[in-house]
Parts: sequence; structure tokens; C-alpha cells
Amino acid sequence: MEYRALTVSIENKIAQVTLNRPDALNTMNLDFWKELPTAIREIDADARARVIILASTGRHFTAGMDLGVFMNPKNISLQGDPGRSAENLRRLVLQLQATFNVLESVRIPVLAAIQGGCIGGGVDMVSAADCRYCTEDAFFCIKETDLGMTADLGTLQRLPHLIPQGMMRELAYTGAKLSAQRAKEIGLVNEVYPDHDSMLNAVRKIAADISKRSPLAIAGCKEMINYSRDHSVQDSLNYMAAWQSGMFRPEDMMKTFAAKAQNTDPDFEELHPIRPPFSQE
Repeated sequence: MEYRALTVSIENKIAQVTLNRPDALNTMNLDFWKELPTAIREIDADARARVIILASTGRHFTAGMDLGVFMNPKNISLQGDPGRSAENLRRLVLQLQATFNVLESVRIPVLAAIQGGCIGGGVDMVSAADCRYCTEDAFFCIKETDLGMTADLGTLQRLPHLIPQGMMRELAYTGAKLSAQRAKEIGLVNEVYPDHDSMLNAVRKIAADISKRSPLAIAGCKEMINYSRDHSVQDSLNYMAAWQSGMFRPEDMMKTFAAKAQNTDPDFEELHPIRPPFSQE
């Protein structure tokens, strides 16, 4: 697929999806909403990458939703019968939520590398990533409150699992900016770097470390962590036992032991590509 809002690359089992509209502050236009889930799903389905870096270009990571999307009456119809208009709007919100849900649902980890402003929909997006890293000039802002609306694409649902409740509520209620250093202090980001280049270099090293591990083991980690977030400890332990009984195979463990003995990296088999049912491709 040819992308207009993004660039996509895969090298050494690491995929990088980069927001590429710096002159427009990487706002989320119609192209973005179509392309991001397609790119992430295609990377997952292709099974050539074991980790995804979600990056950006220019001064700011993203200024959030392109308001032109909402200003165009062709994109959002609120005319006619109120009930039908409300049903249509609900379905639209669910579709937009699905754009970011895919970051959680794919089998491989997603690492967000954030510079400058991460505003509005940007917070929705990075909240769905597995890990977040940022530059010293980065800041985060739940901007929707300033626009007279409630954030509706995942921020209010995911942030309470990432940062303290009181802090999350304060940010949501006030629309205040959260600095990079404070974001690290409360656990929103793993690390803060001096500039964009040093951040990307560090995140690529982390991605390289992940890519050396068994992709089946990493997929299991992601599945279990996400499940445990949304279920009780006992339910999660039961699911872990069921997963392990079906997915655990000793071959990857033996390859790990052998590689350690020889001081080399193990050569793991990739996960199977995702294809339509009964596809012969």
C-alpha cells in the first residue's frame, strides 16, 4: 500500500511506522485514520517484524485530530432523526477507537517514540502502545476538555492503568500539559532522552533486544499482560495455564540454551503469517 500520512519500513525484524505530515503537526487527517490500522495489521500479518516502533517527524509527535475532519459535514452526519444520528455517531466513535485498539491487538510489541507535543488523539494513541519513550521537550495534553468534549478514543480507559488515578483525573479535568520529566516520574514513559535522534537510537536498541527473543514467547507475554489488566488475578492465572498448555514448546527454550552456551543469538522460527481462512497464498 502507498501511504500519504505515514512512512513504513521493516529492517532486521524491526518495523517502523512514522507519522509523516510535519508541516501539519502530524494531525490525524482522513488518510491517517485509514492508513494507520492498515499498516499495523499488515506488519502483523506479514510476520517479518517482531516489534514495531511508532515514531513521528518534525517538531511535534502529533497535535491530535485534524479538526477539518470534524468540520466537514460529509464526514459526520448529525442531521435528521436524533436517534439515527446518535447511532451513526456511536458507530463512528467505535470505528475510530478501533484504529488505536489495533496497537494492542497485534501479536508484537509497539514502542512509541514521542517528541514535542503529544496532544489529544496522540494521547489516545500512545496509551495503547506497549511502551512509551520521549524527548526532553515532549509534553502530553488531554486536549479534548479544552474543546468542550470528553476524550473518547481510549485515554480515559487506558491511562488509569498507566499512571495514578488522581493524576489522570487532574490531566483530564484541566487539560494541563504534562512535562516529559513528570511523565517519567509517574510512569507514563519509560525514559526521557535529550533529543529526537538519541531517543530513536535508544528505542531501536530496545527493539533489537526484543527482536532477538522468541516471537512466540513475546506474543504470549503481550497476550497475558493485556488479559491480566482487564481480568482478576485468578482468571488471569487460569488463562495463563491454558495458554501455556497449548502454546509452550520446548524447541525455543532449547535454542536459547544452545545459543547462550555458544555466545550467539538464537535463530527462532517466525510466527505464521496471518492469512484469510483457507488461503493458499
